[in-house]
Amino acid sequence: MIEVIDLYKSFNSLQILKGINLRIKPSEIVSIVGASGTGKTTLLQIIGTLNRADKGEVWIHGKETTKMTETQIANFRNKEIGFVFQFHHLLAEFSAIENACIPAFIAKKTKKEAVKEAEELFEILQISERKHHKPSELSGGEQQRVAVARALINKPSIILADEPSGNLDSQNAKDLHNLFFSLRERYKQTFLIVTHNEELANMSDRKLLMKDGIIIE
Repeated sequence: MIEVIDLYKSFNSLQILKGINLRIKPSEIVSIVGASGTGKTTLLQIIGTLNRADKGEVWIHGKETTKMTETQIANFRNKEIGFVFQFHHLLAEFSAIENACIPAFIAKKTKKEAVKEAEELFEILQISERKHHKPSELSGGEQQRVAVARALINKPSIILADEPSGNLDSQNAKDLHNLFFSLRERYKQTFLIVTHNEELANMSDRKLLMKDGIIIE
């Protein structure tokens, strides 16, 4: 599902990624751990097409994203990749369900289609009764579930998560971790998760250690 070949990335004179090679199978949940500053988030952003590598290849679902134009990348990202971040990035002026629908609107789904799919996800995520609340009226755990619904609404093949439980208390973090596994069972999606949470990392199918810009299995 994901293949990274000989990936390099520098910022000015600082080399961040130093020849990353990585293969992730369909429906696999893989965690990447390591100290801050080792390049984990940079790698996730490049795989997620939010950033470009200096050298190397990234293949997702049989397509080489590193050769795509900006327009092709934007369309591919919207269809194939869902993102869950440490900070929820919900828009304050919109309700929970409106926030979840945004990627569907970008994909040119009708409002009726988008709302129907969002409501189904809210049911699964057990936040249906909160769908008309603004983000400021939601708990941290509820906001993160809205962000998960937003990531899932276009039925992407891959979910990329960057410290998804970093701002949650221990119970909400545990609930989110279990949610990822139940979603994998339901939708057969592939998860790549950057985390400092050892509990989540140890639950994953594989835990990879990143150190000094390379991955140590």
